[in-house]
Amino acid sequence: METAELIKKVRRLQILSSHLVSETLAGNYVSAFRGSGMEFDKVREYQVGDDVRNIDWNVTARSGSPHIKSFIEEREMTVMLMVDGSSSVAFGSGQQNKMELASEMSAVLAFSAIANGDKVGLIIFTEGIEVYLPPAKGRDHVLRVIRELLSFKPTKAETNLKGALEFLSKVQKRRSVAFLVSDFLDEDFNSQLSTTSNRHDLIAVKIGDQREKELPNLGLIRLEDAETGRQMVVDTSSAKGRAQLKARSAKLDEQLDSVFKQRKIDSVNVTTNEDYLLPLKMLFKKREKKR
Repeated sequence: METAELIKKVRRLQILSSHLVSETLAGNYVSAFRGSGMEFDKVREYQVGDDVRNIDWNVTARSGSPHIKSFIEEREMTVMLMVDGSSSVAFGSGQQNKMELASEMSAVLAFSAIANGDKVGLIIFTEGIEVYLPPAKGRDHVLRVIRELLSFKPTKAETNLKGALEFLSKVQKRRSVAFLVSDFLDEDFNSQLSTTSNRHDLIAVKIGDQREKELPNLGLIRLEDAETGRQMVVDTSSAKGRAQLKARSAKLDEQLDSVFKQRKIDSVNVTTNEDYLLPLKMLFKKREKKR
C-alpha cells in the first residue's frame, strides 16, 4: 500500500514535470526526436523532383499520367527510460541525491513523451534488472513509472550496464528512443553500447555530484565505495591531493565522453547541484539541428 509521503512525492513530481513540459520544453521534444518510421499517406500526381522509386505503376497505368505514393512520418515512438538504481546513485552532497535527480529527469521525459502520444517504458537496474514496466501510453502509466522510481529500493549494490543494455534488446524488438540514466561507474560495457546504439536511438544521461569531482578542505576523512564497501582515508587538507582528485575526475569524464562520441551516441551531463533543464534543452536543440 502506498504511504501518504509517497503519494505526496508523486503528486509534487507530477505537478513539477507537467509545468516544465508545458512551459519550458514545449516543442523541443517533438523537434528533437523522429518517429519510428514512415507510413503510407496517399497517392498523388507526380511532381518534378519526386523520387521515381515511389511511382505507383498501377494508378499511373489507369490514369495515363504519372502518380506516386506519398508517405508521412510515423510520429508515435517508444521511449525507454533505463535508470541506474545501484548504491552509488544514492549519493548526494546537497538537498538532492543522484537517484532523486534521475527520477525527476525521467518524469519530465516521460511526460514529454505522453504529451506527444508516445509510449513509455521503464527499466531500473543494478547488477541485475530490478524493475521492468513494458511501454504503454497515458497519464496513469506515467504516474506508475514515477511511483516505481520514487519508491525504489535496490536489492543489489553494484552496476551492470552491459546486462541492462542486453535486456533492452531482448524486450524491445522495435527501435526505440532509450535514455540510459546512470553515473556510469562500471567497466566492460563499451562494446554493448555499440550493439545497442545500432538497434536503438540510445542517449546517455550522466548524473553526478559536485563532491565526486571536488572535495573541500575537511582534513582527514574516510571515504567508502558505495557499491563495493571498500574504504580509504583521504587527506583533504592537501591542495595537491584535491587537485589530483579533480584532475582524475575530469579525465574520467573526458574518456567517457570520447566513448560516446566514437559510437555517435548523444550524451548530456547533469549534476545534483545544477539545473538540469538547460543541458536537456541543449541536447534537444543539438538533435534538432541533426535532423
